[in-house]
Amino acid sequence: MEQPSATTERPERHQPELKRVMGPGLLLLFIIGDILGTGIYALTGQVAAEVGGAVWLPFLIAFAVALLTAFSYLELVTKYPRAAGAALYAHKAFGVHFITFLVAFAVMSSGITSASTAARAFAANFSGSLGLDFGDYGILALAILFMGLVAAINFRGVGESVKLNVVLTMIELSGLLVIIVIGVWAITGGQGDLSRAFTFTPPGDSSVFWSVTAATTLAFFAMVGFEDSVNMAEECKDPSRIFPKVLLTGLVITGIIYVLVSIAAIALVPAAELAEGETPLLKVVQAGAPNFPISIFGIITMLAVANSALINMLMASRLIYGMARENVVPPVLGGVHAERRTPYVAIGFTTLLAIGLLIFAGSVPQLGGTTALLLLCVFAIVNIAVLVLRKDTVAHKHFRTPTIVPILGAISCAFLAGPWTGRDPIQYAIAGSLLGIGVVLWMVTVGLMRRISQPAV
Repeated sequence: MEQPSATTERPERHQPELKRVMGPGLLLLFIIGDILGTGIYALTGQVAAEVGGAVWLPFLIAFAVALLTAFSYLELVTKYPRAAGAALYAHKAFGVHFITFLVAFAVMSSGITSASTAARAFAANFSGSLGLDFGDYGILALAILFMGLVAAINFRGVGESVKLNVVLTMIELSGLLVIIVIGVWAITGGQGDLSRAFTFTPPGDSSVFWSVTAATTLAFFAMVGFEDSVNMAEECKDPSRIFPKVLLTGLVITGIIYVLVSIAAIALVPAAELAEGETPLLKVVQAGAPNFPISIFGIITMLAVANSALINMLMASRLIYGMARENVVPPVLGGVHAERRTPYVAIGFTTLLAIGLLIFAGSVPQLGGTTALLLLCVFAIVNIAVLVLRKDTVAHKHFRTPTIVPILGAISCAFLAGPWTGRDPIQYAIAGSLLGIGVVLWMVTVGLMRRISQPAV
């Protein structure tokens, strides 16, 4: 995060550039792997609870909204090919450090809520794949243990190599392809009811429009992740040229996969049954291919959501570490372990927040919905930043999105973030609490820096 008032007195440091190792193929796998994961594995049933059989429609709308914002990210990442993302764009557009801080902390918080969602989904799938009934408290305990394991791996120092990302992406993708293949095989064999995919059954007296809107706010969680790819800009070969085609290709591929998975799921499992519990895709495998080893699919699911948790906690802890080093939050949070050379204080802080969410926030829909809420707010700001930064010209050629696209992107993201969508109020409470913690940390830092006559922001 840029802090002019904090850095003007520092001598300029000439750091070596990051190694540009990612071409179009590896970047595409990174994007697909980052999007695939917890959302589709854990929230398909909750989406079905809102709309009934037309479970594919909210995923399609969520894809369209994500696509609008992706165009805005493309203009900004090709214009400013640096590894800072939304916080950098907000800082360049508005020049207000508190806004930059809020955007950065919101992105960090979204990583924590996403990791908590993955931990809960991991525990539920572990229980389901083994045919055990741990109950709510057992699943909670297992989710907390899992989060502790993620923290331990994070502390030890995880070298996230491109090869590992390729392997995990293939595992995530294989699980969803299993669902699609099982769906096609079962439907062509006379099983299931494909007509359910075109049946709306809104809950209570809700209209189709508002039911689809509420479901879209959940389904949007499955489409997030593409925004993380902008942080790889400095490690990509010729990012201004390859990013547009690769990012859009990745979004289209994942969008198609999600629609096909949701159609296969609802064709084999009725909406009411799909909405029960936290392991909807395990039910699809059991219904369409009862002889398929459910434990194998359970392992695939757990690896997919575990990867999501680890990536998000790595991102969250490094963001806190970076803000501490820039005197935006208390410097103690920037502590680095002498032997492991990892930001152990930030890892501990973010892990405690994640465990607190698991204990007090609860279920996958609440945590996943909060992730989507935080990122929808960030995306709205990014779309506005595109328009503000049109006056800032750069020497190199870059992608330019049609002006109407960021306008529609900002409106759609702001609309889906509003309370009129039927979003559970607890999601606003969770998001507000996390941001409130951040503001308190920021204010404490400002006070400390003033006492020692150093600028905080």
